[in-house]
Amino acid sequence: MTESSPSNGSGLSFAELDTLSTEELRERAFDLARERRDVRFFWSVVQHLPNADEAAVLDGSPNSVGPTVDEASALWREFTGHEGYAETEPLLRAAFIDYLLNR
Repeated sequence: MTESSPSNGSGLSFAELDTLSTEELRERAFDLARERRDVRFFWSVVQHLPNADEAAVLDGSPNSVGPTVDEASALWREFTGHEGYAETEPLLRAAFIDYLLNR
């Protein structure tokens, strides 16, 4: 498989995804994770946020009272305020692209 031949759920190649803004990548990855009810993906993102220590009380296990998919999305919006991603942007972009390409 080459960079220009997508065979993933996003329908886009790495090069095409890499041209998108971080916010667009976040929206696409979150939409896909919401559709799949992939709490593990949301939990991995939350752990990499600048304010992740504040979310440490949530354990992320699917059987707990912890965050639902929509709560995880709301937590993301609260932490970032849709402003900048600061020093975590490269890591988050890579996580979003990886999720869109490989899930």
